[in-house]
Amino acid sequence: MINQKTIIKEVSISGAGLHTANKVNLKFKPADIDSGINFIRVDMPEKTVIKANTDSLIVSSRAHRRTSIGNSTVEVHTIEHLMASLFALGIDNINIEIDSNEVPGLDGSSQVFVETLKGAGIKEQDKEKHGFSLREPIFIEEGGSSIIALPSEDFRISYTLNYDHPMLKSGFLELIVTPESFSSEIAPARTFCLEEEAKELQRNNVGLGANYENTLVVGATGVIGNKLRFDNEFVRHKILDLIGDLSILAQPIKAHIIAIKSGHSLNLKLAKSIDQQRKKYSTGTGKKALDIQDGEVLDCETIMKILPHRDPFLFVDRVTKLEKGKHAVGIKNVTINDYFFRGHFPGRPVMPGVLIVEAMAQVGGVMMLALEENRGKLAFFMMIDNVKFRKTVVPGDQLVFDVVAGKMKSKTGQVHGKAYVDGKVVAEADLMFSIVDSPES
Repeated sequence: MINQKTIIKEVSISGAGLHTANKVNLKFKPADIDSGINFIRVDMPEKTVIKANTDSLIVSSRAHRRTSIGNSTVEVHTIEHLMASLFALGIDNINIEIDSNEVPGLDGSSQVFVETLKGAGIKEQDKEKHGFSLREPIFIEEGGSSIIALPSEDFRISYTLNYDHPMLKSGFLELIVTPESFSSEIAPARTFCLEEEAKELQRNNVGLGANYENTLVVGATGVIGNKLRFDNEFVRHKILDLIGDLSILAQPIKAHIIAIKSGHSLNLKLAKSIDQQRKKYSTGTGKKALDIQDGEVLDCETIMKILPHRDPFLFVDRVTKLEKGKHAVGIKNVTINDYFFRGHFPGRPVMPGVLIVEAMAQVGGVMMLALEENRGKLAFFMMIDNVKFRKTVVPGDQLVFDVVAGKMKSKTGQVHGKAYVDGKVVAEADLMFSIVDSPES
């Protein structure tokens, strides 16, 4: 369990925007739990608040080579270096007062932001942090660039840089993102551009605040007017930008991101795709509104708001009787189209016994997780005992599972289940579960 975090004291920072060259002052202030990251335009009469999340993203055509957020009246540009710092340091709740339309570029990296935020002190708050673990792979391609997200036990980035330029030849770096790895390996890496594109960008009102001190300008023979902090500083900064862009998800994530020549546009498309998957699988908000009554019949759609299982591993079609935490009856219609019959005795289709027990366990899971105190949690097997298979189950059968609770505690539950076909017992078992918090609950 990891709690939410904010800063301890108010701190300030000043500078000029990399793209607008506007002078800007930032003031970081502690914020309450569940308030998120809020940019407050104090130069506006209404002191407009823009919440840093996917709903506030500005389309790339209005925010070239940067990440920006806004609403119908105001915008804040080039937030990625600051957002990466907040994300990597684990700061969930903070109010950022800003008196212009762009975050200061400073030295072109995240280093000053990290030092300033650490100087403010970071404290835990009295509420658990909500995270999301990627469930399904995501692949996005754009031109010669691509980005892949895979389920993972941590937040890992593998980035390949490959420009058609002698100084930006192929480079690769992989790391697990932690406060320590970000602060030492990524935060100091500065933004860069090619010498031949610098003047063209400024003619298009991009990079008006850039200079040789805050931007690595790459010429034919090396960096102009500056020195590299790392031999592979360019790929490190690309990872910095990627972390900053994914921080718009406004919660920690567990995923392995594999990027090839990815930039802001592709990064933000990935962020939106992850957000769509999060909404697809997340049941946190739905569970609070889900009002399940004893005796209610639950259809498959309602069952999926309680259980995390999805096709082809959801084996309960309907719960016909429910006493939350006490008793449940569910059904599974066995058909020849069930995927497991393609490989399990295809000449004489028989439902695998382990899947009968799994279906029985899912009915037990509905019974336990329908309780308000368990809403949004997961039920994992701890023990299976006294399993007996009395009759084969074949296509055309309707399995009826009758599950009764035994000893129930806050974090464990025991149940006894029987499976019937045509009123006759085909299987039974004693099951014990561990009830744990879901990654996105």
